[in-house]
Amino acid sequence: QVQLVESGGGLAQPGGSLRLSCAASGSIVSINTMGWYRQAPGKERELVATITFGGSTNYADSAKGRFTISRDNRKNTLYLQMSSLQPEDTAVYYCKADGVRTSAALRYYTYWGQGTQVTVSS
Repeated sequence: QVQLVESGGGLAQPGGSLRLSCAASGSIVSINTMGWYRQAPGKERELVATITFGGSTNYADSAKGRFTISRDNRKNTLYLQMSSLQPEDTAVYYCKADGVRTSAALRYYTYWGQGTQVTVSS
């Protein structure tokens, strides 16, 4: 039905930048809230940032001032611009879509992407 595919991860040096993308595909009518989450080895998955259909954003304290979340509703694509990266940002970053309405479904669903690895190291 709906598939979320993250891209843009990779290796960055401390202080560097990366831009993550999440493309949602399928017979999507609308997506309420989209967000980025990350999970480092041995740790729980944590919220990085979310953005509503109308553009309201919410950031984790660790992301404020460094990361910017945005979305293109026409393309059903989510972005995360990451700057001033630090080693503690190293994790698998997951895209999440909440309140997804499709043409074939009778209700809203939540979907997760498979994740993209971000490694910050010198």
